[in-house]
Amino acid sequence: MKTIRQIADEIGVSKTAVSKQIANLGLRSGLRKNGNQFAIDEHQEALIKQAFSEKSQTEIENQSQTKTQTENHEVGDLVCVLQATIDTLQGQLEVKDRQIEQQAQTITRLTDALAAAQQTAAAAQALHAGTIQQQLLTEEAGADQKGQEPEQKRSWFSKLFRG
Repeated sequence: MKTIRQIADEIGVSKTAVSKQIANLGLRSGLRKNGNQFAIDEHQEALIKQAFSEKSQTEIENQSQTKTQTENHEVGDLVCVLQATIDTLQGQLEVKDRQIEQQAQTITRLTDALAAAQQTAAAAQALHAGTIQQQLLTEEAGADQKGQEPEQKRSWFSKLFRG
């Protein structure tokens, strides 16, 4: 035979908790009084311990379920945050792709314009060279007709005073 205090100490709960469990199980009337303490037989002790075991098992299951629900909620929140981040980054990537395409088109236009400008400059240089050559030939022909030396062969003094 054990006392309420002994059972409470074995289970790790208060004496009041054991007394409440005895009342819940309807064992109060079956307890024997030994002085000013109740004496609990082995069968009653087993029922009390089983009730606490079931109660703690239920609490453990509830805590486990609550923990799982919390973890699932946290994982769900994390997935939402990550998906929002992915969506944002994909939007930014699309913008950057469009910018790159526009820059590539601009580079192509500028390259074409540069090639055209180079061709125009080359043509202008050739035309200018041709014009200068024509002037030189014309001067030489004019000098030959007058019986003078071409202007390039004349002295600087004669070039200065033309004649």
